[in-house]
Amino acid sequence: MLTLLNLLSAVALLIWGTHIVRTGILRVYGSQLRKILSHNMNTRTLAFASGIGVTALVQSSNATALLVTSFVGQGLMALTPALTIMLGADIGTALMARVLTLDLSWLSPLLIFLGVIFFLSRKQSRAGQLGRVAIGLGLVVLALELIVSAALPITEAHGIKVLFQSLTGDVLLDALVGALFALISYSSLAAVLLTATMASAGLISLPVALGLVIGANIGSGILALLSSSMQTEAGRRVAVGSLLYKVIGLLLISPFIHPLVHWLSSLKISPQTLVIGFHLAYNTSRCLLMLPTVNVMARFCNWLLPDRELDNGVAKPRHLDMTALDTPSLALNNAVRETLRVGDIVETMLNHFLVILRGPQPLAAKELRRLGDDVDALYSAVKLYLAQVPGEALGDHDRRRWAEIIELSVDLQQAADLIERMLGKVQNQKTAQQLSFSESGLQELTDMLRQLMANLRLGLSVFLSGDPHSARQLLREKRRFRLQERQMAHAHVHRLHHNVVQSIETSSLHLELIADMKRLNSLFCSSAYAALESHEHGAMADADDDRPEVAEQQANDVPLHEVKPAAR
Repeated sequence: MLTLLNLLSAVALLIWGTHIVRTGILRVYGSQLRKILSHNMNTRTLAFASGIGVTALVQSSNATALLVTSFVGQGLMALTPALTIMLGADIGTALMARVLTLDLSWLSPLLIFLGVIFFLSRKQSRAGQLGRVAIGLGLVVLALELIVSAALPITEAHGIKVLFQSLTGDVLLDALVGALFALISYSSLAAVLLTATMASAGLISLPVALGLVIGANIGSGILALLSSSMQTEAGRRVAVGSLLYKVIGLLLISPFIHPLVHWLSSLKISPQTLVIGFHLAYNTSRCLLMLPTVNVMARFCNWLLPDRELDNGVAKPRHLDMTALDTPSLALNNAVRETLRVGDIVETMLNHFLVILRGPQPLAAKELRRLGDDVDALYSAVKLYLAQVPGEALGDHDRRRWAEIIELSVDLQQAADLIERMLGKVQNQKTAQQLSFSESGLQELTDMLRQLMANLRLGLSVFLSGDPHSARQLLREKRRFRLQERQMAHAHVHRLHHNVVQSIETSSLHLELIADMKRLNSLFCSSAYAALESHEHGAMADADDDRPEVAEQQANDVPLHEVKPAAR
């Protein structure tokens, strides 16, 4: 019982060490890694080499699979380079198996010791996060050693020996047992090291050892598939493609395994070296052979796992990757992308409302309300996602960005609700009573809506870039819109004074829509204040000056002393 507990604790330590390495690397190099993987993975050679390098660094092809599936799920990487990276990862884990057969008993304590010093002394700095990575690497090396040492007593048990003796070199059966080894130890690397140790001790024959190694690779593919179960279809395609490549490798090598065993047995090399060498040679040849077929595999995986249609018609988040929550910078970038998507939906709602203003459009009205439900669903998703971002891991800049995302998502949700209420007013007071706006009144409302959409697009751009010049331009547009709103209200009263029948019939609706659009404009322009707050100390005071004289002066870039007082 104690031996089993030791094995389980070693596996848990391996999982925890891998988690620390992955999150530490993402916290230090997350943004750069995101940019590199999204823009520079067009060549197979670079993607293949990056798979080898990343896996050699984190010492786990499963950790590499988590990273890659996450990026594919977020739309940052195409499926073809992702599959190429996974092929490189298989070679990377084989290289690490060779390295770990050396005497590295000094490496784990050294990494943990130095990592703790850097992490505790400079916790919030980059050096502190690199110390976190060193701690994780030390734990991974230590866990692999503990897994092998804890599993050896189990393999020497009478029942286990009987099980091994029943393995007569049938490749498929041996591969199944090897896959179970990898699943139990949560690492194909640990399973291969354990297999090499048992072969060296004479517990298993060489044909069985080779079958276990092949099966350990398949087990790592199954682990990656299980780890991607919470991902989107796009992310799961990577894990499926990687697993299929491992199964194809098993089918290709099965006819040649016995001649290969006969040749290897004739070599005067220790069984442990033969097993590790076979693992490296097998993975290298298999991955190089499969490399030209990544485009075909990508198309097959797309066919096998197509994007699912939503049954309830309500939009679901595309960019809120739960595996990125441990890395605040990545999580905030995901929330930004989803919030921008909400902004695009709100703009589409305004386009539909513009069509409805010109005449009864039942289909447009139905679509507008459906889009309102989408905004509500995505707003809730963004809010809950941000609530799960660990606050203690946020720096000052990330805290401000977190607040900006929350504020804009709330503003967009309120804007969507306001547009739906505007639709209800139009349907109740205009369409139901068969009333229509005057030609000039309709043109004024149309112009205001188009200006609203332009301000919304500019507001989203300011939110994304934080550019102070664009923020000041947005505030000028806000003031210009207020002047336009006053002018249109005066023009409407002028038409009432001249007894324009259509204006009289729709007067209340017309003025309410103008007031609602003014509120919408304020919501759309709110991102300017946050952008200016971080660049100009006095920007907020200037931005809040709503006097008509100042608004007109800044809207038209005219000196203040040349602006005439408003007529009373």
